[in-house]
Amino acid sequence: MTSRQIIEAVRSGTLDHEDALDALTGAPSAEVDAALTAALSGEFDRLFGNGWQPAELHRAVARRGNPIQARLVADAARDFARGRSPVDERWQAQADALRAPEGRRPDRIAVLDASLALLAELRRMPRIDILVPPPGTPLTTVPQHGDRRILDRVRALLAKAEATDFPAEAESYSAKAQELITRYRIEEVTAPAVDMTPFARRIGVDHPYESEKAGLLDAVARANTCRTVWSPELGFSTIFGFDADIDAVELLYTSLLVQANRAMVRDEKSVRKARLKAFKRSFLVAYGVRIGERMRQVTEREMTGHGDLLPVLRRREVQVHEAMDRAFPRTVRARGSRVESLEGWESGRAAADEAELR
Repeated sequence: MTSRQIIEAVRSGTLDHEDALDALTGAPSAEVDAALTAALSGEFDRLFGNGWQPAELHRAVARRGNPIQARLVADAARDFARGRSPVDERWQAQADALRAPEGRRPDRIAVLDASLALLAELRRMPRIDILVPPPGTPLTTVPQHGDRRILDRVRALLAKAEATDFPAEAESYSAKAQELITRYRIEEVTAPAVDMTPFARRIGVDHPYESEKAGLLDAVARANTCRTVWSPELGFSTIFGFDADIDAVELLYTSLLVQANRAMVRDEKSVRKARLKAFKRSFLVAYGVRIGERMRQVTEREMTGHGDLLPVLRRREVQVHEAMDRAFPRTVRARGSRVESLEGWESGRAAADEAELR
């Protein structure tokens, strides 16, 4: 078999990448490099053209732990946009933000091994919904209904909540952020009618404890009239809602995760090493449950006296559900993570109370 045939066999799944590495080790390097570059480019073109954004594909590959493969994705994203027009600024910004890891360049065998393994992995990755048009396709305009000044104020409050070492201060800043979000939603639904439709956005959920973090994201989303679908094999959740609500959810989730991690590190010092994993998992489960409770309380309090808005809010919820059902008609309700540490559960609830949204 020629080098090209061997590489195509890896791409089609008929040859294991380790067997291909053995076969290609002694082949002419120029021939191997040309064939491998062409095969990888074909897979990157397929994925980038079928919904995958640069940051999403980079995260999905980087979580495998091979920096060579992460570098290949970063380079491919920039190459894919080069020479294509038009290029959505969101797509370009993601490609530009990817940075190749620093350090000594790996040897040729390591690069060949990583490239063949990446090729085998890419072929198994599915197409996903196009949320940002890929380079070379017509641009789509996403209406920006959210008041950026409100979001900037929310962002500033959450930054203060993350920075303080005093739980009471963090609680106050986080509570104010949720109040601003809820009040803005009231203003938005009482404004003169505009043509608004729900959108979708994918938010990366990093390991470890991805399912528990996805649960926290879902709790924040539900408190803000959004819904999520967790795709564990791909490392992201798709969130459905109106754009201002999605912006708020993403900001809140990111900040609350920072606060949760800080509290978890503080509380885990007294936990035996053998129980540490169960502690952390239980901590995050309890934290997400409690945060959801507290955020709903804030929302209900701010909505007091606005009973006339309930039909409008209900209609928005129905629209969000319909958008989710169209994109994921066969979702499966996953079983929640098992709580194996009472200490972790109690610590997580206590940490959530410190970030109480009231």
